[in-house]
Amino acid sequence: MPGPSTELVQQLYRTPPDRFVAARDAAVAEARRAGDATTARQLARLRRPTVAAWLVNLLAIRRPELVADLVQLADALRTAQRELRGPRLRELSAQRRAVVGALVVEVRKLAAAEPEAPPVGRLPLAEVEATLNAAFSDAEVAEQVRAGRLLRAASYAGFGEVPRPQLRLVTGDEEEREEARPARRPGTQRERPEAAFRADRTTSRTDRAAERAEQAERAAQRAARAERARQRRALDRELGRAQADQERVEAELSEATAQEQDGAAVLDGIEAELAELERRRAVAEQDLSRAKLARRAAERAVTSARRRAGEVEAAIEALAAEEGDADAGVGAAD
Repeated sequence: MPGPSTELVQQLYRTPPDRFVAARDAAVAEARRAGDATTARQLARLRRPTVAAWLVNLLAIRRPELVADLVQLADALRTAQRELRGPRLRELSAQRRAVVGALVVEVRKLAAAEPEAPPVGRLPLAEVEATLNAAFSDAEVAEQVRAGRLLRAASYAGFGEVPRPQLRLVTGDEEEREEARPARRPGTQRERPEAAFRADRTTSRTDRAAERAEQAERAAQRAARAERARQRRALDRELGRAQADQERVEAELSEATAQEQDGAAVLDGIEAELAELERRRAVAEQDLSRAKLARRAAERAVTSARRRAGEVEAAIEALAAEEGDADAGVGAAD
């Protein structure tokens, strides 16, 4: 069996430490259900990282290109330290400070994007910074950082690798071999003291160079602290301006909110008036409709009354005519 995949291991090491054990045990159980005993055994060996190590692993997994740049710069720094190249060492030291600072900022961003990460104010960013700095002096730490498999934070004990003089232990066997050698020519006896002197002088130069490198590192650290203090002051000024802008826009927001509420009240009043007018209009339309119906009924009644009156008048006239005719007939008979 090939063992756990890289994606699975990275997924586990992306998991916040308080959920790591549960996630690992679930992966082990899944591998056992699948009959993959090798993967289950290797997963069970994985250990929970500290919060600081988890943050560094998260950086390596989420932003591998940034960690690759760190590892490359660490190699260059160690090479410059071994070769005691002062100008190059100062240049790379400045780059180291900038890279570490940028990576700590990136770690803060990545943690803020994790839903179950600790609050930003409780993140062990100092341990993260120390671990990243340790990667510059310890190639093994650098490799662990690059792989995203760190279990605990590392400490930074100094910049680079300090060169050590090559010493050789002299034993009795070597003295016997020395006596067995042919006699040297005149002046040869001075060669050992001169060689020892040259070795001591080389060692002294190496020690002085190492001391200069340490002094340069301390000076660089002081400069870094001064730069951080300057950045803090600049950020404090920026914070003051931002807070002033916040207060101003909050006041504008309050005023705009009040105006909006006043406008809404006026609109509500107008809408109430419109509703009342609509109600009165509906009542008036109903009254008008009833009045129209009443007028039409009255008109029909008038027409009917007029017709009836005409009929009665015609009957009266007919009756009068009959009475006249009757009177005329009686007179003629007389």
